[in-house]
Amino acid sequence: MNPGQLPMEGGCRCGAVRFRVDAAPLLTMACHCTGCQRMTASAFSLSVAVPTAAFDVTAGETVIGGLHGAQLHHHHCDRCKSWLFTRIDPDPGFVNVRATMLDDACWYVPFVETFTSEALPWASTPARHSYAGFPPMEQFPALLAEYAGSTSA
Repeated sequence: MNPGQLPMEGGCRCGAVRFRVDAAPLLTMACHCTGCQRMTASAFSLSVAVPTAAFDVTAGETVIGGLHGAQLHHHHCDRCKSWLFTRIDPDPGFVNVRATMLDDACWYVPFVETFTSEALPWASTPARHSYAGFPPMEQFPALLAEYAGSTSA
């Protein structure tokens, strides 16, 4: 599961918003929560956590969609409404990019799946780690290290 060649680029469905990732992903995930199901109109959302400093919107502007809370900011293209990425406040050091918004996502495999307690009965992924809710924060250093080891050449 080697990530695509850097830099990785992506954008919305209509092309009005483009972004660039200049560092290897920290983690790949699938979220089965009902909120992600509704925002994607699918069984789950797919995301790639990338370092905040390595992520840049290179064209266009985004608007906040989905829930409008103090912590999660779901960025969408205002024209086509594609859900592109999510920023978290305060910044945990990463941006969650929707994997299918990358120009080349054929390398993508979810490493962690979350909120399986809300999953549709037929929805499954090949993720190595599965959680009924969200993984405990103290498990993230080990998950990040294992993911990094699984993607090194």
